[in-house]
Amino acid sequence: MNHGEIVSFLWGVADLIRDTFKRGKYQDVILPLTVLRRLDCVLAPTKQKVLDTNKKLKGKLENLDPQLRRASGFAFYNTSLYDFEKLLADAPNLAANLRNYINGFSPNMREVIEKFGFDTTIAKLDEEGLLFKVLERFKNADLHPDRVDNTTMGTIFEELIRKFNEALDENPGEHFTPRDVVHLMVDLLIAGDEKRLKREHLAITVCDPCCGTGGMLTIAKDHILGDGRPGINPKVDIHIFGQEVNPETFAVCKSDLFIKDPTGRDADNIAYGSTLSNDRHPRRKFDYLIANPPYGKDWKRDQEAVETEHERGDAGRFGAGLPRISDGQMVFLQHMLSHMKPKAEEGSRVAIIMNGSSLRRGPRDDPCPSPLVGPRQPFGLTEFHAWTTPLSPEQGGWWGRFSGPSSSSWSATPQPHPGGGMAGD
Repeated sequence: MNHGEIVSFLWGVADLIRDTFKRGKYQDVILPLTVLRRLDCVLAPTKQKVLDTNKKLKGKLENLDPQLRRASGFAFYNTSLYDFEKLLADAPNLAANLRNYINGFSPNMREVIEKFGFDTTIAKLDEEGLLFKVLERFKNADLHPDRVDNTTMGTIFEELIRKFNEALDENPGEHFTPRDVVHLMVDLLIAGDEKRLKREHLAITVCDPCCGTGGMLTIAKDHILGDGRPGINPKVDIHIFGQEVNPETFAVCKSDLFIKDPTGRDADNIAYGSTLSNDRHPRRKFDYLIANPPYGKDWKRDQEAVETEHERGDAGRFGAGLPRISDGQMVFLQHMLSHMKPKAEEGSRVAIIMNGSSLRRGPRDDPCPSPLVGPRQPFGLTEFHAWTTPLSPEQGGWWGRFSGPSSSSWSATPQPHPGGGMAGD
């Protein structure tokens, strides 16, 4: 099955649960079970080896974690005797055994799964007599990496989340960025920087402060290394970092990265919580920053912390000014700028998607944009119809302005350089 067929198959669970769960709650069932089924398939080849290692060394060593990781081949494992097939073989005790299975994951993965709050869902499915039927359907979805590669699995997660947001009548752009848009952003982010990226023994950092399921980080890494397309330098040591406030998308992102990177390093660099009020990477500077922050969404929940930091001026992240409480895009932008490296360290590059309305407001409407995007400021704005106008830094000059649609993507460095520029979609 292709990714569209898999999404349709998984979404078909809705037919089983529609009388028990409201449409906006389908994700409480489908998303955690999709993650669990993927983990089940990924760990299947080394499952017995993990069980044997655990049985052999339990009680002999205080910390079995390194040995169990080595046995599984990943930075996580599961020591429960159950898998999806064995769970279904004992239908009368399915709920208890499923909890046992979840508790059998290594602490780092169990912490991720707990973000779904799935225990309540298990109880509800069991009470309504639906748990066996639902789990059986997921068991019939073959999500083994040999059949569904990591890139396709990432697309499946994103498609499911988009459908959930449509069911909630939410703006899908808040949680989902189309892959072709992300590829364009990454192209713009690193355009003109290829010479640097081809250096030997190079290590770089990439950060998405509102990373969702991690798609932008993964595509940026793959673009440079050449996974699935011609790359720039397959030997670059890329460290990715991210933060996500939504517990479900955080769990999807982190579990997916645990699979993609067997060392667990990438997953360990993804933090949970609000970027605006609780920056989990406060002292780090990054080579590349990329994001699609939620637009048209207020920042009331972070207001006290943001205003307190704003009072610190340039010693904090928000010295350029605070936008209207109804839209936090400019707050996210300032956060990203605060994590750029200084010119002496070769600077940083930023790509961000923004709603054009926040960029066109004047100082009377919003004091924040003008210090950042004025024609003589660090980040001049260039807007254009991406699908009809060639990307050309000469068109209108470095600080040129073009009329365009309402959302914009910026790609910038601390100072103009050949091949660089700002771009809008």
